[in-house]
Amino acid sequence: MEDFILKGEYIKLCQLMKAADLIDNGSDAKFEIMEGNVKVNGETASERGKKIKKGDVVEFKGRIINVH
Repeated sequence: MEDFILKGEYIKLCQLMKAADLIDNGSDAKFEIMEGNVKVNGETASERGKKIKKGDVVEFKGRIINVH
């Protein structure tokens, strides 16, 4: 499990994926989310603009990001 320190109230899912080095660019994030390859708190994410807040857990290709 990896930790991501949130600097504001929230971060959008696609921004988090890039900031946590899960993907190289925003278009990759959009594709992976649309394909159903990203989970937030155990549920498949369907919107790249989903607000990720402290306490959320993002899963992608075996990597788990715990947002603080």
